[in-house]
Amino acid sequence: MDTTYYDHGTPAERWERAQMFFAAKDYAAAARVLGGLVEEVPEQTGPRLLLARSYYHSAQLRRAESELRILVERDPVEHYARLMLGRTLQRQGRREEAASHLRIASALAGDFEQV
Repeated sequence: MDTTYYDHGTPAERWERAQMFFAAKDYAAAARVLGGLVEEVPEQTGPRLLLARSYYHSAQLRRAESELRILVERDPVEHYARLMLGRTLQRQGRREEAASHLRIASALAGDFEQV
C-alpha cells in the first residue's frame, strides 16, 4: 500500500495534522489531508467544515461552496457553514445569492437588526 505523508496515520492523527497545517496557514496542505479524511468519515461535520475553510482560504471557492452546501443541506441550522457559504458566494461575485445565506446565519446567531 502506497501512502503519502498526507494520508498516513489514523484518522485522529490526520485530523491533528490537518489542524496544524491550517493553524500554520498552509491551507492547501490542510485540504490535502482533509480530502481523504472527509472521504473516510463523510458524516462528520468538523473535518468537512475545516476542509471548506481550507478551500476558502486557498481561493478554491467552487470546492469550498460544494463542501458548504453539503453541510447546509445536512444541517440547515449550522450557523458557521451558512456564514461561510455566504462569504464564499460573495467572493465569487454572487452577492444576491450570498445575501440570503448571510441573513439566515445572522438570525441563527441571534444577530437581529434593531428596528
